[in-house]
Amino acid sequence: MKKPTTTKQELERRQEAPLVTPSDLKTAATKDIAGAMNAILADVFALYLKTKNFHWHMSGPHFRDYHLLLDEQGDQLFAMTDAIAERVRKLGGTTLRSIGHIARLQRVADNDAEYVEPEDMLAELGEDNKTLAARLREAHGVCDEHSDIATASLIEVWIDETERRTWFLFEAGRRADSAGH
Repeated sequence: MKKPTTTKQELERRQEAPLVTPSDLKTAATKDIAGAMNAILADVFALYLKTKNFHWHMSGPHFRDYHLLLDEQGDQLFAMTDAIAERVRKLGGTTLRSIGHIARLQRVADNDAEYVEPEDMLAELGEDNKTLAARLREAHGVCDEHSDIATASLIEVWIDETERRTWFLFEAGRRADSAGH
């Protein structure tokens, strides 16, 4: 039996068809929340890559501790990405499609420097995580406006994780006092 062939016009029509996901949220809510969460997703991907960059290029007397810390933090950031993207899709939105899309939306600055001092790496990542926590709070506000409790609940967990990363980076980057503390 011969398979039916799909015409070029049919394929183009399918590409233009919207991705429809049922939701009780209004179209404006889906648009607003998807926009906020896609910006968060771009920031998380950018922060993930910066964290891994610093993990790969770590050096110095605290190499092992910092290397492992950044590896753990990178894993945590990467774990957020799928949950964020799938949440946007559950709401009926679309999400990031490429590295270029990430680059257009990200607000976390890249660091392509040939060499960065370990303490500067920790400080930069600490500031980036602190900023991410603030942006997560902003996204939470968008969710609150539209009564999207589920996304807001996920964001609350990510804020806690982000604050923990910020704290660990701050403490790891502190200099010991004369008593060794």
